[in-house]
Amino acid sequence: MSATQAAVTHFLPLAADTFDKNKVTPGVLGFLVFAALAVGVWALMKSMNRHMGRVDFEEAPATAKAAAPAPDQPKA
Repeated sequence: MSATQAAVTHFLPLAADTFDKNKVTPGVLGFLVFAALAVGVWALMKSMNRHMGRVDFEEAPATAKAAAPAPDQPKA
């Protein structure tokens, strides 16, 4: 029997009267799932930032014909 098991079996009777059997807690598995999701979101955000850095946002220069208003539209 390991030291951890001995400590748990020693303190379990002390917690028996305060332990609620109907209460559900996430425990270690819940923490591991949450941590994995957090690491996944962090990796996706890092990848998105890297890809957004490669995007060229410069627009092509407008030509004179496209910049002039159409003849049927009133001038403002």
